[in-house]
Amino acid sequence: MADEELEAIRRQRMAELQAKHGDASNNQQGEEAKQREKDMRNSILAQVLDQSARARLSNLALVKPEKANAVENYLIQMARFGQLGGKISESGLIEILEKVSQQTVKTTTVKFNRQKVMDSDDEDDY
Repeated sequence: MADEELEAIRRQRMAELQAKHGDASNNQQGEEAKQREKDMRNSILAQVLDQSARARLSNLALVKPEKANAVENYLIQMARFGQLGGKISESGLIEILEKVSQQTVKTTTVKFNRQKVMDSDDEDDY
């Protein structure tokens, strides 16, 4: 191998290593940002909800994570705009859950497709 070819291979390998290391640091920064956001959400919810309401919300998150996320977003938005007058109790959280449930009602429809099958009564008409 010529020195030029060897140097080109070294440069290529170095570029690959730098790219790989750069991706790892970007992933780490993304994870850190997600963790900070999660911590911020938890601290706001801790300030807004009392213990029984937090327990109910965490139980809801286990069963229906989408609905729990919607309720959390609603509570955080209310807290940011100063619409909450204090800590929300479990009964207050239940009212908020009912509000969110009414806004996100999913209608389920059942449709029957019946196939026509040869029936003996149809043949007896002639």
